[in-house]
Amino acid sequence: MFHKATAVKFNSGTTLDVSFQDGTVKRFDMAILFDRYPQLDALRDHSFFASGRLISPYGIVWNDSLDIETETIYEEGITIAVSDTPREMAAAQAVLSARAKCGLSQQELSKLSGIDQSDISKIERGCANPSVSTLRRISNALDCDLEIILTPRSISNRQENAL
Repeated sequence: MFHKATAVKFNSGTTLDVSFQDGTVKRFDMAILFDRYPQLDALRDHSFFASGRLISPYGIVWNDSLDIETETIYEEGITIAVSDTPREMAAAQAVLSARAKCGLSQQELSKLSGIDQSDISKIERGCANPSVSTLRRISNALDCDLEIILTPRSISNRQENAL
């Protein structure tokens, strides 16, 4: 499964923090790669290092010849924070995870579900609020069960929210 990066923060030295869609934040020191990849030595210059940018959920680049896949950071970085997936992102994360487990691209899921690939992308990024019927079409295409769970809050929380 590929983990989608949502933000990058360049720290002092050659460390960076990358936030991922699943709520994980990983810290990674690019210096550990300098021996394996001598071209990365240019990142010792902090102003150049800080000029990097997240170009997609899957990569950080500095120039045409210097980049790193965010999956490397997810796998080899140190977890510095984990937050629960926001409720608004639960459907996005569920669709993304199920599609990845099936080994399908968004385009393949689009063909199987009859839902435009751009709409699947919006759902997976949390930029769309899919209807139950849309989620059912996706779950059928992925050969998954669709479950919607409503969990009662404690009685005191319900009374407070009712006011």
